Amino acid sequence: MKGHVTTTLVALFAWALIALCVAPSAAWSDLPSYPNVVLIVTDDQGYGDFGFTGNPDLKTPHLDRLAGESLRLTDFHVDPTCSPTRAALLTGRYSTRTGVWHTVMGRNMPRADERMMPEHFAAGGYATGIFGKWHLGDAFPFRPQDRGFQKSVVHGGGGIGQIPDAWGNDYFDDTYLVDGKPQAFSGYCTDTFFDEALRFIESNRAKPFFVYLATNAPHDPLRVPDAWAAPYRGRVDGDLAKFYGMIANIDHNVGRLRQRLDELKLADDTLLVFMTDNGTARGATFGDYRGNDTPLKSGYNARMRGRKGSPFEGGHRVPCLVHWPGGKYRARDIGGLTAHVDLMPTLLEICGLPRTYGRHYDGFSLRRVFEGTYEPPLGRVLITHHQELRDPEKYRFACVMQGSWRLILRNDRPAVPPAAAPARAAAATVNPQPPTVELYDVVSDPGQTRNRAIDEFQRTDALRLEYEAYWKDVSQRFDEPAEIVIGDERAPTVELTCFERLGSQQWGQAAVRRGFAAEGPWLIRAAKAGRYEITLRRWPAEVDVPIAAGIEGAGIEKGEAIPIKEARLKIGDIDKRHAIAADAKTISFEVDLESGSHRVEASFIADDGTARGAYYATIRLK
Repeated sequence: MKGHVTTTLVALFAWALIALCVAPSAAWSDLPSYPNVVLIVTDDQGYGDFGFTGNPDLKTPHLDRLAGESLRLTDFHVDPTCSPTRAALLTGRYSTRTGVWHTVMGRNMPRADERMMPEHFAAGGYATGIFGKWHLGDAFPFRPQDRGFQKSVVHGGGGIGQIPDAWGNDYFDDTYLVDGKPQAFSGYCTDTFFDEALRFIESNRAKPFFVYLATNAPHDPLRVPDAWAAPYRGRVDGDLAKFYGMIANIDHNVGRLRQRLDELKLADDTLLVFMTDNGTARGATFGDYRGNDTPLKSGYNARMRGRKGSPFEGGHRVPCLVHWPGGKYRARDIGGLTAHVDLMPTLLEICGLPRTYGRHYDGFSLRRVFEGTYEPPLGRVLITHHQELRDPEKYRFACVMQGSWRLILRNDRPAVPPAAAPARAAAATVNPQPPTVELYDVVSDPGQTRNRAIDEFQRTDALRLEYEAYWKDVSQRFDEPAEIVIGDERAPTVELTCFERLGSQQWGQAAVRRGFAAEGPWLIRAAKAGRYEITLRRWPAEVDVPIAAGIEGAGIEKGEAIPIKEARLKIGDIDKRHAIAADAKTISFEVDLESGSHRVEASFIADDGTARGAYYATIRLK
């Protein structure tokens, strides 16, 4: 076991040494100037949701063509869910290290001291733009415009129709945030995001550009113009037909993007990366939700076990295509373990941008691999895990990868209820119960059906030690939450939603309509001491109805009227209550706050004494 760990460390040291010693300078004299970069990330589309990976029903001709002309990273891994993958991708660091391990509860925001990919590109003279899904924070200082994007056209939250999104958005003719301000658009969401990305490219074609085009499709809800789903009806079930229709529309837009790059004579000088953010959400159906313990029932998953959220291969192995004609990249398969954390250092090196000094990357530059002069090291270890908890728990849905081996550690007992847990994460010091331990060889057993943990006990122990070292490392800052900042002149007014409340698990606007019990505080930091006005709402400002009133709709779409009579605001020793008039649309408090960290707890109290957290709040320094 000791020898195995030593071998791993030597391999990683050699790999890192090569990456650090290759400077982006005169060695590239035979190549064009540093390339433009277009990074496309689709949402909830798994490895099997493509024609080029063998799907027998889905047609993706444009992506198939791109795959045939690209470097294909065949053993490429991400996190099993949305925000964690995006945090790791844009920092080059394990998501949990950055403070991201969930998609809600404010645990989807990388800490403000993380240096992100668009910041490097902007500092290096690139025009930077994001189009589509951000999902790494909707309030200052976590918005895309706070993290290096000079142009942003995004929806709110983690998907269209989620709580921070414009009220009533439904994929068609929606309102998106353009550089932080709402703007109405016509058309289908995916078409709009590609349209806006192309407009940005055309307006910045005289200078280098970095485009992050992150579609919300094919994430739920499954909505797409009927013309795209129609070819699949009768061949697959109704929901899968819509899911495939959303992917077919993405495929069409990728073809449209590539054609326009050709027309603008930018294709040769543009490095195009295509990947997805986690395993499939709808393309494969298992007996249990994550596909951890039951066989595939329907759909296609490229022989893999698991889907979105799973520690098994189907939860985190995804395609990654890299295409750069001007870089003389030869289309071919690239084996060996690679991951989302590699793309940040890779793109910085290819584009001649300095690394983040004083910041550790968990990924390595793949430039030499792309050029065909080096291969990923056989001894490399990668780790991914899935939490979806307020506070991280050791061993919860973890996968330790080395070569073809996958060590699965599972501890999926029920989470501690938010009300019973401390406000700041303490999971690093809690002694968890022993996990279920499984070991698989995905080359001889791609479906991960034969547990080899006992007969390969030395390998099991070695990989378990790798996880222990990883956990000790990434857990060092679990008690440092990402705090929303108020009282900063760069964002004098800060809008909050229950999406960021520490104990609130709900993410969709339907939950607000129902009047769910939002729990937990907002974690904020006052940049300045002073008097702050805090305005609470049950409904977003664009709904414009009284706090206690319902709104029109049928079934789940109906907004329930609630006889709210009082609002309460608690911040440390401050505890205030205000009566609410029947026609009041908002209720405001004024409080004096010292600079520093605060927990803001705000609730509405009904006639029967029941309380539910405020869903929306506005804070400004008076």
